[in-house]
Amino acid sequence: MPGGHSQTLRPFLWRAEKLYPDTEVVSRTHEGRTRHTYAEYADRTARLANALDEHGIERGDRVATFCWNHTRHFETYFGVPNTGAQLHTINPLLPDEHIQYIVDDAEDEIVFVDPSLAPKLAAAAEGAEEFADVDFVAMGSAEIDELDAVPYEEFIAGHSTDYDWPDLDGDQPAGLCYTSGTTGKPKGVEYTQSMLWSHTMASQTPQGIPMEDSDVIMPVVPMFHVNAWGMPFTATAAGAKHVYPGPSPDPADLAALIEEEGVTISAGVPTVWLGLREYIEGGNDVDLSTLDTVIVGGAAAPQALIEWYDERDVEVLHAWGMTELSPIGTVSHLKSDLRDADYDTQVNKRSKQGLVAPGLEFEVIDEDGEEVPWNGEDFGELRIRGPWVTKEYFKRPEANEEEFVDGWLKTGDVVTVDEDGYMQLVDRTKDVIKSGGEWISSVELENAIMAYDGVSEATVVGVPHERWQERPVAFVVAADGVDREALVDDIEAGLREEYPKWWVPDAVEFIDEVPKTATGKFSKKDLRERYADQSLVEGSVPEEDAPEQE
Repeated sequence: MPGGHSQTLRPFLWRAEKLYPDTEVVSRTHEGRTRHTYAEYADRTARLANALDEHGIERGDRVATFCWNHTRHFETYFGVPNTGAQLHTINPLLPDEHIQYIVDDAEDEIVFVDPSLAPKLAAAAEGAEEFADVDFVAMGSAEIDELDAVPYEEFIAGHSTDYDWPDLDGDQPAGLCYTSGTTGKPKGVEYTQSMLWSHTMASQTPQGIPMEDSDVIMPVVPMFHVNAWGMPFTATAAGAKHVYPGPSPDPADLAALIEEEGVTISAGVPTVWLGLREYIEGGNDVDLSTLDTVIVGGAAAPQALIEWYDERDVEVLHAWGMTELSPIGTVSHLKSDLRDADYDTQVNKRSKQGLVAPGLEFEVIDEDGEEVPWNGEDFGELRIRGPWVTKEYFKRPEANEEEFVDGWLKTGDVVTVDEDGYMQLVDRTKDVIKSGGEWISSVELENAIMAYDGVSEATVVGVPHERWQERPVAFVVAADGVDREALVDDIEAGLREEYPKWWVPDAVEFIDEVPKTATGKFSKKDLRERYADQSLVEGSVPEEDAPEQE
């Protein structure tokens, strides 16, 4: 297929520049907010492309970023892949050894780095052979001495705003993102031009995460992780205004951006929206009137959170995805025949991970290798395939053999699907708790516990048990001033009403913070290691309450 007619990213920027030259791209920075129009953005992107050519970057070379969410980072989103090079976004929250491995595995030619992240990258690079041939560009107008990094503005200065963008095939690698490597070395996932094009177009359907030219889009989800859920591409395709929250935004920063820039759609993990809720409930007056939708992914959103934002006319739109899916797989829109259902029914559906995005197929397979029925009860491992689902890992043949079967990606997620087709994440295969031969969903317990007033965060893990194999233990972060003893009594009493007695956690432990992975998800591995102590669950589960043995 001729390159000019392939499914690539280039037409999205061309359209935004031609149709919406005055629409803004805004960034929060340490020095204040920067503003560029799409016309200026396109010029700067062309200058970046010319600078990369002059630097010797060729088609197929990998160019990395080590950055927060801001306009310069966004310039690499089109400026790198549209030349035929591959944009490799590196998660700066990863351990040094993982960063070293990733840079070496990807064979990065250049790393664009934020000044505030330079000490982290310099520490990873110090004495590491992996960085011997890597050049650095500082995302700003000042040098970074510890990395001998040329300033970005100097890097692109003097270059033409005209660029002869090459015709590219759809199978040209455009992006690269590594999994967080919680169970071993990070695995690289490549995104081709056609994968990102397909993901963008599916996102723009009514059952995806559609955006209009009147929207103002603020991705809080990091641009270093799975392309900020594809939002920079989708917003550009729509001709929408971009707002980037910059480094480590707190609830006050987000509130100010929403109010002052008129944000209509935003996205982030549930802790972002829990934090904004706590900020508002703490007595801060925040105008959310422009905000239509917050997209939640990475972890389940408690129903109480959905209801709180509903009361303020903000829709919490649940989505699920993976690095391997570019990343969107499901979105929890209400089907037309549920729009007249009672509110409780609607919230129940919306709190699930949702309906498969148009263009994808999935199946759910039980331990016996059989496909499970859609009844909302039976569950198994989710397998998925489609045009933006990766078919292999970068340079990892052993992982390919393990995690792909007959064209399906084995996601490692345990799910159930109800009669209406709504998928609900039950657990990760490694996190589901097996007690007395029966399965317990840690995710379902977590959602139930987080619905209680006085609970800021909660996670549930399986702790080894001599008799029952594993027993659930809840780890709770309590809000300030809460009577913890009374809270435990409320949680235990409520769970006993809602679930079988053997589902009820054998202990509720209070902690200051739930450990997080480098992508902001709860890290149960850390808690398992820290609390691998059977004394937490000694004497638990009376005989009459125990689950049936297999």
